[in-house]
This record gives sequence, structure tokens and C-alpha cells, in this order.
Amino acid sequence: MHNAQRTLISGLEARARDIRIHVVRMAAAASCHAGGALSMADVIAALYFHVLRVDPNNPDWDERDYFILSKGHTVPALAAALAMRGFFPEELLAQHQELDSIISGHACTTTPGVDVSTGALGHGLPVGVGIALGIKADKATNRVFVVVGDGELQEGSNWEAAMAAAHHKLDNLTAIVDRNWYQTGLTEEMLALEPLADKWQSFGWSARVIDGNDMGEVLGALETVPHDPGRPTAIVAHTVKGKGVSRLETGHQHMSGFTPEERDAALRELGVAVGEGHDA
Repeated sequence: MHNAQRTLISGLEARARDIRIHVVRMAAAASCHAGGALSMADVIAALYFHVLRVDPNNPDWDERDYFILSKGHTVPALAAALAMRGFFPEELLAQHQELDSIISGHACTTTPGVDVSTGALGHGLPVGVGIALGIKADKATNRVFVVVGDGELQEGSNWEAAMAAAHHKLDNLTAIVDRNWYQTGLTEEMLALEPLADKWQSFGWSARVIDGNDMGEVLGALETVPHDPGRPTAIVAHTVKGKGVSRLETGHQHMSGFTPEERDAALRELGVAVGEGHDA
């Protein structure tokens, strides 16, 4: 690995850590889906600080790449990345879920930089297919990235969308599955998804399985899309629910808040000296 690549990976890992710190602070202020937000922090960091073509000063820039968080309940990670990227002041993250806040409990277009309001599971990928199809019709070069939860793939609308994307050869569309193996219970006990990559391939997509908490693997997958010209790309990113916070990694809570003591313990795990900044 070249020094430049090591520097890039190290920098993005630091961004992912900062996203996780923001998620913990937001969960301490208002209970949220922290586990699923923490699991995808590496993917979000790679997208917003290296891969996506976006302009924080012009969120509606015509040439931007589109990002859709289909698992909209994990919005704290997305909101943190958008604030860190400069779409709005980081101080506003503390108002998550407050009345009249620009950051609600699900991804919403009231947040600068959010293109699609989501939260009803199974809708993000179909919308992404529509956007990608429109881009193709306009002969434009924008790309569409959609993060979907593994549990929401039990919604049939996703597979209708997958079928349409392959039929229309939407190689400007990438679906990233946050494969943390947990919804309100273990996915394989509730409604088994495996062999998941094979399912995407059988629907005509190019599919790759990666470690979604390994920044090198995340970059290797995202930097090379489309993996097969003429076909949409599916990246099955194996992640750990609650990554970075041991209480959540082992507990698999559906939603989580943090007492002050739990918050401080989580921040210490993430390398924060408690007593600094917001934690004073």
C-alpha cells in the first residue's frame, strides 16, 4: 500500500470515529437507533469525505451525486457527516429530534444535503432506481448511492426495484447493504437473507461482499463502481451493530439512549477525554 493510500485510509478512519462520537452524543440527548448508525459510520465517512461529488455550499448542485439513506432511522450518522462536511453547523446536531430542529428522527429533506426523506423501509432503493433512470434519460453523469439495511431487504419492493435496475442497465446506481445481521432480532431467525450476494447476482447485479468496518475494503469497493459496466452494483458490507461501543456491540439494542455514565464510557472507548467540549 502506498503512503498516499495509507494517509487517505487513516484520515477516513478518523472521520468515521468522529461520526461515531457525534452519534453517541446525539443518542445521549435523545434515544435513537444508535446501533445501526454506528455500524455504517465507515461507509458514510468514505462516501462523504472521498467518493461523493457534492457541494455543501450548493446542496442542489445539478451535477451532484445522489445519496439515499433507505434505513432512514439511522439518520444520526448521516447528519453527523453532513455537518462535518459543512452543510450546516455541527452545533445543530445537539438539537436532533427537538421541536423545529432541522434533524428529525428519520432522514428528512429539512436537513440540508438530504435529497430524499426516508424511514418507511423498502422505499429508498425504488426511489434510487427512479433517479438513476432519469439521469440515464438525460444522458447525465450523476451517480446514485443507496444505503439499505439488511432487515429491510425482507420488503418485496426492494427486489422489484432490483429487477428494474438490472433491466434498464443502471450502472450509475450502487446499493450498499449495511449487513449487521440484526433488526429487532437476528435477521436469519426472523426471515433469512442468505445467500445474500447470490440473490443480488441472480437479479442481474454485480455483487461484492466486503468488511464494511474495514476502511481499506470499503474504499476498494466504492472507488471502483460500477464493478461491471452495464450492470448496477451491490456491495454487501458486513458490519458490527453498534461498532465502536462495546455495550451496543454485545447487546444488539433496537434503539438506544445513553445515561451520562454510559455516554462517558462510550466516548472513552472512542478516544475522547471526557470533560472536553460538549462533555464538560
